[in-house]
Formats: sequence, structure tokens, C-alpha cells
Amino acid sequence: MRQNPQRRAALLDAAIEVLAREGSRGLTLRAVDAEAGVPTGTASNYFANRSQLLVQILHRTRERLVPDPADLAGPPDTEVLLTRLLERMRRERSVHIAMLELRLEGTRRPELQAELAVFQGLELEANITWHLDAGLPGDRQGVALTYLAMLGLIVDDLTAPAMLEAHSVHGLIRTMVERLLPEKPAD
Repeated sequence: MRQNPQRRAALLDAAIEVLAREGSRGLTLRAVDAEAGVPTGTASNYFANRSQLLVQILHRTRERLVPDPADLAGPPDTEVLLTRLLERMRRERSVHIAMLELRLEGTRRPELQAELAVFQGLELEANITWHLDAGLPGDRQGVALTYLAMLGLIVDDLTAPAMLEAHSVHGLIRTMVERLLPEKPAD
């Protein structure tokens, strides 16, 4: 397998675009080559098979979705951070849609589902730990519920935005924070 990290990243970015646009069925090594604008067969020099490509796409999505330090600047405020998260997902739309495609593909591929479960579990735990360590309001369960609620909001915002037109997305985020992560715990 080839080891050029820049070429591998470019191929994975091309694979993300193909996956987001064409879905799992359209994701082939040949389609990745075409999207990346490289000679046919290049992707097969970097990925032994489609299964390996899917797992590496999963990890590349994480690299691409890590918040910019500027997104975390300033005093921690959950509502602001969640709004910035939604904005980042909108900017990186294809990365998030590719991630959704990977989740769907995982329902058909047990090995990918296992990888996703570990990956997503670590992501959730990292989010909970960061939130609590930052001294933001709420407890572990509230942070987990907020994570799941934001995931649903993001999925709908990216896939069926017209559904949310009757609602202020920022108002939904504000209410989510107020109800799931109260400053003072309920008695």
C-alpha cells in the first residue's frame, strides 16, 4: 500500500464527496479516482478494498469535522457552541452526509457497524468529558441527550431543511440547552 499522506487525504476527501453525492452504491475505487482527478487504479494502491476505504473515510470525517480553535474561543457557552456546530455542519455538508451514509452502510456490514459503534462511542464520551471539564451546565445524561438531540436537528437541517422552516433553529437550540442542561438541576 502506498504511504503518501497528502495523496491518501486527497483520495479520502474525494471518496467523501462521492459518498455524499452518490451514496454507498456509487462509491467505488474507480469513482474515487475520477473524483480526485488521478489515473485509474490510484485508489487501489492506497486501499486494499472497499471495506478498508469505508473505515478510512470514517476516520477522515473526524479529521475534517474537528472544530477550529476559533469555534471554541471565548467563555464557554453551550448555546453558542451548538450554534457553531450547526454552522460547521452546514459548511461541511458533504462530510456529514457521508457520515450518515456510513451509518446506513453499517446496518448492512457488521464489521463497519462494529467500527462505527467504537468510533461513535468514543466521540460521545469525548463530548461529555469536554463539556463537563469546561464547567458547562448539565450532567452526563443531559450532555448525552443534547448530543442526540443535536444529531437529530443536524440530520433534519441537512436532509429536510424545509421541515424546520416553521421553527427558529436558534430557538430550538436555546430551548434544548435550557431544558436538557439547566443551570440548576431540577429538584
